[in-house]
Amino acid sequence: VVAQGRNVSVNGAAVPEGRPYLHKGLGVTWPGDWVAVASSLGVRVAWDGHLAVTVTVEPELRGGTWGLCGTYTDDPAGE
Repeated sequence: VVAQGRNVSVNGAAVPEGRPYLHKGLGVTWPGDWVAVASSLGVRVAWDGHLAVTVTVEPELRGGTWGLCGTYTDDPAGE
């Protein structure tokens, strides 16, 4: 998935702004002024098209993530 401003493409194919997209466990939606990408793996990334990004994971992934956003363990130190 590539997003530049409100222009979004999946595997090189443009996703029309405002139109939901769902294919093989990947969904693109347009909540308000944001664009959100969700996968069947339980991860959702939303972007305001400028600077703000949110990453949300399903409770089933607690303790099973690591990396840039830390470990999903409620430990702010990320340990």
